[in-house]
Amino acid sequence: MDSLLVQYGSYQRRNLVEDLNKKWMQVTQQTSPVTPLEQCVWLNELLLDVWPNYICPKLSSRFSSIVERRLKHRKPMLIEKIELQGFSLGSRPPILGHHGIRWATSGNQRIMHLGFDWDTTEINIMLSAKMSKPLSGTARIVINSIHVKGDLLLMPILDGKAILYSFLSAPEVRIGVAFGSGGSQSLPATELPGVSSWLVKLATDTLSKRMVEPHRQCLALPASDLQKKAVGGVLCITVLSARKICSSSKGSPSRRHKCSAIDSKEEDQLENKELQTFVEIELEELTRRTNVRTGYNPNWNSTFNMILHDNAGILRFHLYECTPGSVKYDYLTSCEIKMRYSPDDSTIFWAMGPDSTVIAERAELCGKETEMTVPFEGVNLGELTVKVVLKEWHFADGSHSLTSFNLSTQNSLDEASISLSKTGRKICVTVVEGKDLIVKDKIGKSGPYVKLYYGKASKRTKTVSYTSNPVWNRKFEFDEIGGGEYLKIKCHQEETFGDESVGSARVNLEGLIEGLKRDVNIPLEKVSSGELRLQIEAVRVQDFEGSKNSHASSGDGWIELVLIEARDLVAADLGGTSDPYVRVHYGDLKRSTKIMYKTLNPKWHQTLEFPDDGSPLELHVKDHNALLPTSNIGDCVVEYQMLPPNEMADKWIPLQGVKQGEIHIQITRKKPELEKKPSSGSELSPAKMHHQISDQVKQMMIKLQSLVDNDDLEGVSKSLSELESLHETQEDYMVQLEMEQALLLNKINEIGQEILNSSPSFSRRVTFP
Repeated sequence: MDSLLVQYGSYQRRNLVEDLNKKWMQVTQQTSPVTPLEQCVWLNELLLDVWPNYICPKLSSRFSSIVERRLKHRKPMLIEKIELQGFSLGSRPPILGHHGIRWATSGNQRIMHLGFDWDTTEINIMLSAKMSKPLSGTARIVINSIHVKGDLLLMPILDGKAILYSFLSAPEVRIGVAFGSGGSQSLPATELPGVSSWLVKLATDTLSKRMVEPHRQCLALPASDLQKKAVGGVLCITVLSARKICSSSKGSPSRRHKCSAIDSKEEDQLENKELQTFVEIELEELTRRTNVRTGYNPNWNSTFNMILHDNAGILRFHLYECTPGSVKYDYLTSCEIKMRYSPDDSTIFWAMGPDSTVIAERAELCGKETEMTVPFEGVNLGELTVKVVLKEWHFADGSHSLTSFNLSTQNSLDEASISLSKTGRKICVTVVEGKDLIVKDKIGKSGPYVKLYYGKASKRTKTVSYTSNPVWNRKFEFDEIGGGEYLKIKCHQEETFGDESVGSARVNLEGLIEGLKRDVNIPLEKVSSGELRLQIEAVRVQDFEGSKNSHASSGDGWIELVLIEARDLVAADLGGTSDPYVRVHYGDLKRSTKIMYKTLNPKWHQTLEFPDDGSPLELHVKDHNALLPTSNIGDCVVEYQMLPPNEMADKWIPLQGVKQGEIHIQITRKKPELEKKPSSGSELSPAKMHHQISDQVKQMMIKLQSLVDNDDLEGVSKSLSELESLHETQEDYMVQLEMEQALLLNKINEIGQEILNSSPSFSRRVTFP
C-alpha cells in the first residue's frame, strides 16, 4: 500500500510539473519581444493556390491514418465496431492570420504567431459503425462540417528547409454530424446518443496529442518530388550516455536543483552504488533495452537496429531506475526525437530543447551519423545523448536510397522495374538464422522456430535445439500479392506443454527486383532483443513455368528418387520408438519403402523411379502397425521441376505437420539423350542455337544490372567479356545459318533440274493456268 501511495504521489508531481511547464512556456512566449502586427494576405493567397493539389491530399492522407488508428482503440459503449470509409478535407483551406501575424524570438529561435480559423462545410469524413446491444444493425456517420479556431505557431528550422507547426493551446473544435441507417439515405434528424460529443472529444484529443504545444509537427520544404512517397526506413540507434540524472527518491524540485548543482565526480563518490539505470527505446511496437549502468552520468554505448513502417516516426527514450536487490524498476522520465523524410532525400530530426527551444538536425544522405543531446522531460532531470543513423528509405514505387549506391543509377533501374508486373511472380524467402533470441531452457526438449505469414499462406521452419543463435537456412516460396501486403513473421520457442512467443516482425515486400536478392536483418518486436536474418528475392512465374514445362515436355526422361534416411522422427509407439516407412505419391502412382522397426533414425537406402511428367512428388512418413491403423508421422513435398537434367540434388527436408523430423533424399531428373550426347549443344541447329544465345544475352543483361547496383567492378568487367563472347558466337551462327540457307536453296534447284531432265514427258504433261 505504501508503494502505491508513493507511486501515486510521484505521478501527481509529474503532472504538476508538466502543467507548470506549459503555463510558464505560454507566459514566456506571450511576454517575449514581438514585432508589430503585419498583414498576411499573401499567405492566404499562397495557401489557396497550393491547397487543392498539395497540402489537402497530404493532410488528408496523414490525418486519415491517425484517425483510423485512434478509432480502433477509442470508441463509445454504444458502438461495437467502427471503420473509416472515406476522408477528405475539401477544397476550402483555413484562413491564417485574419487579424495579422507577428514574430517573436525565444533564444535563437524565431516563432511566427498567427490566428487559425477554419470553418468549412466541404469536408467529408464517412464512418461505418456496427451498433452494440440493445441497438442492432449498421449506422453510417458522416462528418460534413468542421470549425477549428485557435492560435497557431510556425517555427522555421534548418535555414528554412522545414517548418514546425503547432497550436499554442487546445483550439476550439466544433463538428457537424449526420447519421443514417447504413444505406445511401442520410437521416440528419436522427441522433445517436453520445456519438457527436465523442467525435468532438476524439478530434480535440487528437489535435492536443499531436499539434498542441509542446507537441509539434514538421513540414519539409521544398517539395521537390510529390510522386515519391517514403513508406519505411531502416535505422541504427546508439544510446551513448546521460548526464546529471536523478533517482525517483529525489522528486522535489528543490532536491532536483540541488542534484543538478552537484559536480559529477562528487555524485559518483556519494551515491555511485545507489543509482542504477537503463534506457528503453520505443519505435511504434518495437522496443529495445540497454544494459544497466551505475551512476548519475552513465555511459551505455548500446546500438540497436530498428525498422520504421512510415515516412515519419517518433523515437521515445524511457529512463528507468533499478532497485538493488529487487526485480522491480521505477520509471524516472523520458524524452523523444522525431524524424521525417524530406523530399530531397534527406532526413530531418528534431526534439524539444531546454526552455521550449527546438533542437533540429538534418542528415543530407542516408548513412550519415546524427548525434543529438536531448533534455529529459521535467525540471532538472538531466539530458540524454544518442546517435541516429538512417541507413535507407524505402519508397512506394519500389525504389530505395542506399548509402554506397549511385542514386541516379539505382533510380533508373528501379523505374525500369516498375514496368514489370507485380503479380504473377514468386517471392522466395530464406530464413537464414537468428541472433540473440530470448530462449529459455526449460524442462523437456525446447528450441526456437519461425512461422511466416503472407496473405493466406503460412510456412514454418524446423525446430532447432536450444540456442539463442539458431541457424535454419530454410527456403519458402509464396505467390506475390499486390497492394502492399506485408510478410508477417512470428518467432516461437517450442515447449513440451505449449509454445511461447519470443517476438514478431513484419517486412515490406514492395519493390523487389528480379535477379537481385535482398539480404536483411529484421529486429523482433515486443521483445527486448533478437534479430532474424532473411534473404528475399522475386522470381518470375513465367520463367519458372517455362523451365518446368520444357523439362517435362520431352516425355522420355524419368525421375530417380533415392530415400536415404531420416532423423529425429516423432515417437508413435508407447516404447518411445516408431516403425517408420515412406509412402511416395507421384501423380497417380504410389510406391512404398521397406519398414525399419523400432527406430527414430531409420536408414532405407532405397531407389525409386518414376516417369518425368511434371507431377507433384509427395513423401508421407508413416508408422507401421500390424493391429492398429497406420499413423502418419510427417510429410513433405519434393520440389524437383527446376533441377537441371542429369544433375543430382542432395537434400534434408523438414517434415510438415509434426514438431520434429527430417528426411534425407537424393533426386535426379534423368535424360537419356543428354547422357549419350553430353555435347548436345553442338548438335543443335543454328536457328535454335541463335534463340538460346538470345536468351543467354537477356539473362546476362539482368545479371549486369545487379552487378552495377552492387558496385562490383570486377564482376562487371567479367560479365562484359562474356557478353562480347556471346555476341560473337551469335554472329557466327547467323553467318552459318545464311550459308546453310543458300546451300539448301541450291540443293532444291539441283534436285528440281534433275527431275525435269530425267522425265522429258513430265514437262509436256504439266500445264500451267
